[in-house]
Amino acid sequence: MKQLAKTPVLADLKGALSQVLLGKEEAVRLTLVCLIARGHLLIEDVPGVGKTSLAESMARLVDGTFRRLQCTSDLLPGDIIGVSIYRPQHQEFEFRPGPVFANFLLADEINRATPKTQSALLEAMSEDQVSVDGRTMPLPDPFMVIATQNPTEQQGTYPLPESQLDRFLMRIEIGYPSHQQERAILRGEILKPQKLSPLLGCEELKAIQREVDQVHVDPDLVTYLLSLVERTRTHEGVTLGVSPRGGQALYRAAQASALLDGRAFLIPDDIKQLAVPVFSHRLRLTAQASFGHAHAEAARKVIEQILASAEVPA
Repeated sequence: MKQLAKTPVLADLKGALSQVLLGKEEAVRLTLVCLIARGHLLIEDVPGVGKTSLAESMARLVDGTFRRLQCTSDLLPGDIIGVSIYRPQHQEFEFRPGPVFANFLLADEINRATPKTQSALLEAMSEDQVSVDGRTMPLPDPFMVIATQNPTEQQGTYPLPESQLDRFLMRIEIGYPSHQQERAILRGEILKPQKLSPLLGCEELKAIQREVDQVHVDPDLVTYLLSLVERTRTHEGVTLGVSPRGGQALYRAAQASALLDGRAFLIPDDIKQLAVPVFSHRLRLTAQASFGHAHAEAARKVIEQILASAEVPA
């Protein structure tokens, strides 16, 4: 199997993100995997750990258009997609595009938007297009939604439906910083997202994304991946398993992970390491499996059981 030379710009991106989010190499790595896999990212964690900073920093490092959307209960679908305004002088309607017409859309606290408003992103996230007034309009390429939410606060929030969760390539957590990392934060020894400069152009990003498609996947690894998907549908602690879209997401994310490591081929660890962030938000668990645990923790345990029971190809 051939080895790829690591793309220098990806190392630069990783280094810049690591200066914003100290000591969170795993979160930074998963964010980059999602970026080059052409996926959408859900960052779910408690307030104040850097969810918005990570999302904003990644968007600023790519030389594309960036829009931030602060989700609230009074936000309307037109505030995301855009609206048609009548111009009497021309006797016609003029469409004013909303923030979704950007390369990167940061939907902050997405679960504070109503289900009607959340649904405005379904077509955009799935098909890279929106439909307004009987017209279908393509979104910029590349297009990525980065959403944040706080899993512990339920008052005034609207949980994302399974159909929308399934459109996120992966869900990640950041976690609290260590003592030394928090000391550096207090002393202002971190890089602010506003001070970042683009390191990667949109065309260069699309070229890297096309390289992901060229990563070789052995048929035995395809069988292994499918066995994991099928086990989520038959596990006793799961009432809704991973969809075919979820299987495609793990396949694509594993290819991106291999490319990030400079390999032109997949190994089992690429699949195993990404199973939790790609699958956990797609599972609906039984009351017994989730009893006494947050959904993310309970889903992690179920996926770890599935990984332990599946035979790994040599």
